[in-house]
Amino acid sequence: MEGDRISYHESVRRAYRRLKEDGITNIWDRYEAQGLGGDPDKRCPFCLGGVRCDLCSNGPCRADAEKDKRGVCGITADGMAMRMMALRNVLGASTYHYHTEQTLKTLRATALGKTPFSIAEPGKLRDFASRLGLDLSGSDAEIALRLCDFCEADFNRKADQPSLVVEAMAPEERREAWKKLGIFPGGIYGEMMRVTSSCLTNVDGYYASLALKAMRMGIAMAYQSQLVNEYCQDVLFGIPRPHPMRVNLGVLDPDYVNALPNGHEPFLGFAMVQLARRPEWQEKARAAGAKGLRVIASIETGQEMIQRWSMDEAFHGFTGNWIMQEAVLSSGCVDLFAADMNCSMPIDPIYAERYRFKLIPVSDLVAFEGIEERLDYEPEKAEEQAARLLEMAIENFKVRRGAVETFTGQPVGEAVVGFSTESILEALGGTLDPLLEALKEGTIRGVAGLVSCTNLRDSGQDVHSVAVARELIKRDILVLSMGCGNAAMQVAGLCLPEAAELAGPGLKALCARLGVPPVLSYGTCTDTGRLADLLAAVSSALGGVPIPDLPVVAAAPEYMEQKATIDAIFALALGLYTYVNPVPTVTGGPKLVELLTSGCRDLTGGQLHLEKDPVEAAEGMLSHIEAMRKKLGI
Repeated sequence: MEGDRISYHESVRRAYRRLKEDGITNIWDRYEAQGLGGDPDKRCPFCLGGVRCDLCSNGPCRADAEKDKRGVCGITADGMAMRMMALRNVLGASTYHYHTEQTLKTLRATALGKTPFSIAEPGKLRDFASRLGLDLSGSDAEIALRLCDFCEADFNRKADQPSLVVEAMAPEERREAWKKLGIFPGGIYGEMMRVTSSCLTNVDGYYASLALKAMRMGIAMAYQSQLVNEYCQDVLFGIPRPHPMRVNLGVLDPDYVNALPNGHEPFLGFAMVQLARRPEWQEKARAAGAKGLRVIASIETGQEMIQRWSMDEAFHGFTGNWIMQEAVLSSGCVDLFAADMNCSMPIDPIYAERYRFKLIPVSDLVAFEGIEERLDYEPEKAEEQAARLLEMAIENFKVRRGAVETFTGQPVGEAVVGFSTESILEALGGTLDPLLEALKEGTIRGVAGLVSCTNLRDSGQDVHSVAVARELIKRDILVLSMGCGNAAMQVAGLCLPEAAELAGPGLKALCARLGVPPVLSYGTCTDTGRLADLLAAVSSALGGVPIPDLPVVAAAPEYMEQKATIDAIFALALGLYTYVNPVPTVTGGPKLVELLTSGCRDLTGGQLHLEKDPVEAAEGMLSHIEAMRKKLGI
């Protein structure tokens, strides 16, 4: 593999060459080795089609819809493919919700005065509590505790007890559609149990039934997990507002102590930044021989952090998304890698030994072979734990500097980050009217929510994501970017106002008028729920236009794992035209494919679109947007 087949980013391609010289295992070579017949993308056709099952001891079974070849139990190819997708969605939902539970623990402990954090946004707290119908009397702390109690009780409602969070936060039109279909959810735990139990051998093998159950769980996840999580993190750490941020591998300087919080949960990352900004901690680093101490944001934990807090010398910048991980760790610049609940790779201990950094799990979910030392996050001990992590990084500096050849000269760029519903409204003067007028006048044709990961299927890291985004903005479609795909946009320069030169004339003019980029950095994969809330606000501002009729699309140009699949299922339940790449592992079930790509339109209004070519993908999204514009008479 070489060139763009490695990555869109020259910094990563350079790092890959270093990895080859060092003779160390890396994700690109491992991906290539999984291919068949010399083709890195060629895999078992049954696995690619989703028609392989080993859930019981009669298997593994393979199914073939054309021959009506079924599993031993009798399950069809369609049922087999949807059952495996539903199980993947349970994994995604449970991991999203684990994050949410940690956020509520942190908010509760903060309200009780037991963490180094504070309620940064009392207005957001009261607004969110009001939308949930809570009593607003008393102090901010008392309201925060009521909010925690309410949400936790809702999470634990039985599957046959309708969720009060979804009832309060979802638009009325969607609520009615979901109730009519029988997919209005109960509590998230009940929904996960319902789907998991349905996937047991000889319980539910009907693809359509499993698809509806997955959608129902996806709705619970988006509102109870994602939306509650992000809004409570806003309350604790601040509402994202636009500001510049350094990005790319050049943010790593070997002469500094570099501590990297990594994963999806920002709690210890924020606590480390608070300490690193104190003069006494900078002096500790200098006493160890370093120029200073820096906390470097990484992957989705970093994305949560950079959206909310501005850069300075202590909080220096952001590396990139998860496929950059080995490039980051092999730089010879890392002293501490604190791994929270997602996106730290099983290979990391080999890199820790070779490049001499401290690898510390900070979540009880995370474990590495050969790594015994750990520091599982506890909200009440956040400052103490952050201090210990920074001490480890400082102690490691001399070890690392004396043993590892550093890899320097990497580029550093800049991105404007921190767009949220509130900050978009602020940029528009406090109302959605300028955006709605731009849509009505055709200045912009529509909006795309790009909720993506990054992968190596069919192209290099971020290559397809960047290509799709460039094609969308060229067609005057404003992009709101989330997830690991957001890092692709940031490092590629699309989150700068100057990138408007790549946009169509209408979007370019709007960007110039508002002083914003054509791709708005909107957060992490967890912000899918926030996006749904924004679309509800747009729907309301247009007089109650149903969400499926809005000139908006969802796009996942490089989806990768189980969180992404449940995001896509929720987007279909929400009624969105949803573009995904690579082709999901469901193609062995033709009836399931028909349901997802066309039949779903008659149920929820949603539609799945599959396309490998970025130009054709953008044309498909534009065609849908234009059809909705015509339907609305704009």
